[in-house]
Amino acid sequence: MKFRPCIDIHNGKVKQIVGSSLQDEGNAAKENFVSEYDGAAFARMYKDAGIQGGHIILLNPAGSEYYEEDCYQAELALTEYPGGLQIGGGINAENAGRFLDMGASHVIVTSYVFKNGEINYDNLEAIRRAVGKNHLVLDLSCRRCEDGYYIVTDRWQKFTKVKMTEGTLDMLAGYCDEYLIHAVDVEGKASGIETHIAELLGNWGRIPVTYAGGIASFEDLDKLKLLGRNRVDFTIGSALDIFGGHMRYQDVVRYPEQ
Repeated sequence: MKFRPCIDIHNGKVKQIVGSSLQDEGNAAKENFVSEYDGAAFARMYKDAGIQGGHIILLNPAGSEYYEEDCYQAELALTEYPGGLQIGGGINAENAGRFLDMGASHVIVTSYVFKNGEINYDNLEAIRRAVGKNHLVLDLSCRRCEDGYYIVTDRWQKFTKVKMTEGTLDMLAGYCDEYLIHAVDVEGKASGIETHIAELLGNWGRIPVTYAGGIASFEDLDKLKLLGRNRVDFTIGSALDIFGGHMRYQDVVRYPEQ
């Protein structure tokens, strides 16, 4: 169980938002925190702590007026910490190399692979060929429906028909190096973890996986550690003091050592 820090970028700023509030129309989102510091400052902080495998998420779509501003902030971070961070948001087989060249260790992909509610295996093969399995993270962020959790795409706005199950995890594991999974219903709300997702990931455990969403206390981390069998990595956003929250960053960094 390791801490994986984050740098979420929206409208050209490092932010923490409520994930379920994100809308492409008007580039809108409910904001928890907007930083006065740029991407490089956060990357430097993570580098100085020796933390690898954190992720940058570009929260504006590629066609947005803010997308290149997001990419600029990402480039600042990746230049500061080459090889130490992953990046996701609008990644496809054609542009993935741009971000690896910037210094990303991995690219994180969702919407390019999940098209029209289904897994697009042509695109999945294309992105794997473009970057190699060892540089690919699949983002299987999900939201709850009546009969379980389903993967969502397009900045968490569209449901797919792909249910989050051990079978789904098994099926896709051969294509990627890691999974990143946001529990979107609690993302940015600091309201506690999605225990069903944590338990599912802990029971599975075939490749590295990072859980994000709802962590608001060290009790939540203890619960994730138990349900995840100490093998699910974690990220914390809005609850961290560096993003305006109450959990001390230094204590979170040390938590896995306890």
